[in-house]
Amino acid sequence: MTSPLFRGRPRRAGPHLAVRVVHAALGGAAGFVWLVLPGMTPPADAPVAIITPSSTGGTVGTAAATDATAATDGDETSGADLVLPVAVVGAAGALAGYGYVRRRRRARSRTAPGPGRPGAPRAADAEAAAPGHGDGEAAAPGRGGGEAAAPGRGGGEGDGDGVPGLVDAENRLLAAREELAFAEARGGPEAVAPWTRAVRDAEAELASAYAMRQRYDEGVPADAAERRHVLAGIAGRCQEVVRTLDAGSAPWSVQAAQLPGALEVAEARFRELTARTPAVEATLSALHARYAPAALDAVTGYPELAKDRLVLATTELNGARQACDLGRPTEATGHLRAAEGAIARAGVFLAETDRLARDLAEAAQLVPAALTGAEAELAAHRAPAPPGGAPHAAPLLHADAVLAAVRAEVTSGRPYDPLELLRRVVRATEPLSAGECGVLAAAAHLAASDSLAAAEAFLATHREGVRLTARTRLAEARRLFARGNAATQADRVRADDLAREARASAEQDVRLRGHQSAGAQQRPDGQMA
Repeated sequence: MTSPLFRGRPRRAGPHLAVRVVHAALGGAAGFVWLVLPGMTPPADAPVAIITPSSTGGTVGTAAATDATAATDGDETSGADLVLPVAVVGAAGALAGYGYVRRRRRARSRTAPGPGRPGAPRAADAEAAAPGHGDGEAAAPGRGGGEAAAPGRGGGEGDGDGVPGLVDAENRLLAAREELAFAEARGGPEAVAPWTRAVRDAEAELASAYAMRQRYDEGVPADAAERRHVLAGIAGRCQEVVRTLDAGSAPWSVQAAQLPGALEVAEARFRELTARTPAVEATLSALHARYAPAALDAVTGYPELAKDRLVLATTELNGARQACDLGRPTEATGHLRAAEGAIARAGVFLAETDRLARDLAEAAQLVPAALTGAEAELAAHRAPAPPGGAPHAAPLLHADAVLAAVRAEVTSGRPYDPLELLRRVVRATEPLSAGECGVLAAAAHLAASDSLAAAEAFLATHREGVRLTARTRLAEARRLFARGNAATQADRVRADDLAREARASAEQDVRLRGHQSAGAQQRPDGQMA
């Protein structure tokens, strides 16, 4: 977890450091002067004894005067030795007091972050909204506008009356998808057809709610009253999502008599993933040898995370078996659901690694064709310009430079990221290309689908730590990329950008909120797995 010192206004460490340096310099100089000064001071003349002639021809010294003079000189020397240390101590005390006063004033004037606030609020989450609308609570101190910051609700949002928000509704939907997959494995597609329809209906409602939230973040509508109505509409759709899922899942919940069969299905899936993990690790090692490290950033560490989930699944499956044997069906059901969730996340980690391997191979084959297609698209703009100038001169120069750099990287013999090269080619030619069909459209589609799949997998496996902004951008990318929506090259590029922005924002959320909540799951009995 991020230290509270870094959650609000940045600390200004400059004055503290300067005061310490001044203290150290003054103390060192004073000590040096104190040590050197006695050696630089010439010694005083030794006291001279008063000599008087004697009648016998000798001399007699006045011992009393000599002793008095020596005593006086000794007293004066010890008093002078104390002057400099006293002055140094006084100066150090004055400087320390000055620094203490400055720190107190700065501490009183600093704005402290509110409780439960994991990071600075984003612009999309900062706008205040009327309470009771699920997603747009007033941005009180310690709460980032779009999400409730109540402890114990991992990434959830809602008002004090328990009205669910977008984050809660989507987390419920993701959990329902996982449970539906295991229910379908137990009874077949026809047996869970009503539940499948309920999940699809909830997906449609949630997509509409996210579309409204995206427009809200973009400032539409501008009127404050209308914006409150939009938030009320979002909250209503989120309530409908939860109601639909609850109504659809009730008949398909695991009953006590079905626990042995459900455990067998979960254990079979567990054994399948356990046997598949070494092959995925070998695949990732081969990818590291072939492609640049940046190409694999999205899945680095995924096999290890899958192993962690499988270890948790082992514990939960054992607990479910023991509870089932002891005749405690409620406890067994809780352990089973936690095991299914862990197994589902492990499957996502492994499947995402294999998916990226396929996309990288396809992109590597597509790069030469994309370069050829880009040259063909640019050739139409290289014709002599009509009178009045060439409006595409600057984009042409930029595209030529990008294509030349891509060719140099491909022919350099060094590992490269083929998906990133496709993105560079697509973005360089997008202002000059319609992109309705052809190789450039295929390249843009592949790049956008890769970004969207990576963001979806990250959200599914780290959903407890992902906040509203990342989810909203991902939902908008999903809407743009849906069949029939990405009609132009600009739509595909926009979907790719939004998906990558969503992934980056989600990763930042998980770093700020910590990995502990991202790995924990709540059982139906209220305990954490």
